[in-house]
Amino acid sequence: MTSKAAATQPRARPAVEPGTGIDRLCIDTIRTLAIDAVAKANSGHAGTPMGIAPVAYTLWQEFLRYDPAEPLWPNRDRFVLSCGHASMLLYALLHLSGVRRVDDDRVTEKLAVTLDDIKNFRQFGSMTPGHPEHERTTGVETTTGPLGQGCGNSVGMAIAARWLGARYNQPNRTLFDFDVYTICSDGDLMEGVASEAASLAGHLGLSNLCWIYDSNTVTIEGHTPLAFSENVETRFKGYDWQVLRVRDANDAAALVQALQRFRRTDDKPTLVIVDSIIGYGAPNKENTASVHSEPLGDEEARLAKRFYGWPEDAQFLIPDGVYNSFRDGVGKRGRALRDDWQKTFAAYRSEFPQAAAEIDTMLAGGLPAGWDQNLPVFPADEKGTATRDASGKVLNALAKTIPWLIGGSGDLAPSTKTLIDHAEAIEPDHPGGRNMHFGIREHAMGAAVNGLVLSYLRAFGATFLTFSDYMRPSLRLAALMEIPVFHVFTHDSIALGEDGPTHQPIEQLVALRAIPNMIVLRPADANEVSEAYKVVLNLTKEPACLVLSRQKLPVFDRTRYAAAAGLARGAYVMADAENGAPQVILIASGSEVQLCIAAYEQLKRDGIAARVVSMPSWELFEAQDESYRHAVLPPDIKPRVTVELGAVIGWDRYAGPTGAIIGMRSFGLSAPIADLLRHFGFVPDKIVQAAKAQIAGNRIARNGRP
Repeated sequence: MTSKAAATQPRARPAVEPGTGIDRLCIDTIRTLAIDAVAKANSGHAGTPMGIAPVAYTLWQEFLRYDPAEPLWPNRDRFVLSCGHASMLLYALLHLSGVRRVDDDRVTEKLAVTLDDIKNFRQFGSMTPGHPEHERTTGVETTTGPLGQGCGNSVGMAIAARWLGARYNQPNRTLFDFDVYTICSDGDLMEGVASEAASLAGHLGLSNLCWIYDSNTVTIEGHTPLAFSENVETRFKGYDWQVLRVRDANDAAALVQALQRFRRTDDKPTLVIVDSIIGYGAPNKENTASVHSEPLGDEEARLAKRFYGWPEDAQFLIPDGVYNSFRDGVGKRGRALRDDWQKTFAAYRSEFPQAAAEIDTMLAGGLPAGWDQNLPVFPADEKGTATRDASGKVLNALAKTIPWLIGGSGDLAPSTKTLIDHAEAIEPDHPGGRNMHFGIREHAMGAAVNGLVLSYLRAFGATFLTFSDYMRPSLRLAALMEIPVFHVFTHDSIALGEDGPTHQPIEQLVALRAIPNMIVLRPADANEVSEAYKVVLNLTKEPACLVLSRQKLPVFDRTRYAAAAGLARGAYVMADAENGAPQVILIASGSEVQLCIAAYEQLKRDGIAARVVSMPSWELFEAQDESYRHAVLPPDIKPRVTVELGAVIGWDRYAGPTGAIIGMRSFGLSAPIADLLRHFGFVPDKIVQAAKAQIAGNRIARNGRP
């Protein structure tokens, strides 16, 4: 039985005429391009572009500080389409504005989105995928589609703009003051990540942030009263946002007034609630769920075009004057603004050459000369140090040489050791601080860090490894976008002890490793931590996760064991048989390497030749050539034991079909660490037993007899 709330809710056609002349022509071009592209693909969402096209058009033509001929201009306003399902809205704007394509960080004369690209919407190899992809299509500031993520990214972008201005702007020499505009949907505002991000933005008073909420009251299942009845205006006022209302998406004058008020506001972010009609102009489908995610159909498309005064059978029509209008609007204004900025930067470079050189390095995604020269080297120490503590020392050494390294944690800095010493917090009155208090908002933290890195900063987040689950969608998108964010995840195993199984991670390592293009590093001691940071900061197209211990780990004597620099290759032989011909290979990551070293020494005393392989990163190891991988793990040596305080999934790749895998096959328990490790078998004696059993089993298999 269909709920009454699912039925069409009345929404009157606007009292305001949706524009006339060239403006109306441009708006209807956006609408019909969406209709035609979705129809040709037989897939996609035309309804939202049809309803919100006047808003996007007015924003781009009258407000957005953006030069289509130079889409990498550092001080451009950012436009984020958080409701990525409406991607044809963005593709139409990019095409009509003449945004140039960037190849290998160089602006070309090619269009970022051609008309043929629009005709090939959602097709293999097209520049117009189903949802906007930052790494694929120039002009897409961030990858969106999973709802709420763009909202979170935009908060990071707005924080970055204020940070850049605080550090680099000088009197009469303003280099960074860009605004961030986000179009979001009912679905975006239902998602928890958007709520977390809005709360953070309100706390920080991000007056350079404007969300335009397309309130069309329709989602896939029906009208929003099915599941969404809160008062959004009241909610955002509670977040300390300025809330403005435009009662009709076609009322350009009202939108202009709202955006002008946004620009005049200097103490809080702005939410502009725009009432729109999804599928506007389609007489039988507008304001219904069917227009949300289905093509209109041939007859309804013709009727919609008739309503717009459009040739009913025209396909992908761009009337005379439309390109010129965009050229004379956003194009001309953006070019003038960029020219002025370049003159300002030239004068700035003359007056402040050191700061200008720093900006050049930052914008190029580089690092200062000598950034890694003073990283700590830790002396051998049997009592050792927790890798989270070592990380804190390395992070602070890096902060001294990389000014644009900023970050924070989900209210756990004392535990994750991610506080930058002698640095201010980023707060409403201190936008140039370096310590970000994200609060207990892990999902928004992940999304905001993505936005920070998309805005030139090297930014990080931090929390306990278990709580990486809260941020997984943002981590996944960072990997998809190929951006070098990094996160510090501490309390990495059941060895955190008494907090118990709610906080003890089991499956999280496997889950992180499962994300394509994600580099996961779990260092075994303090010196591997230093080497891990060298790897992380050198990444340019991969995000990374540093997985660190709460408990102290020995700092290995590197005169006895191999140098920690081997971490850069993902896995390395840390200790080997004296003749280089081991009878068994012990493989581990992180805190379990010490157990394998202890087992190795015991096996040696028992006359058994063993090899210990420290494997902090599967991803880095798999990137090595076959000869190196086989040198570390010779295929002909079958007796193997892998040891990790996490789920066993995936370790068979390195243990082989007959190897032993010592790992977690259940949740942990609340108890002191020593009791837990003994109970679950993470002690050297168990590894020695497994190693001897492996050797014996292999001998029997080789001889073919019991």
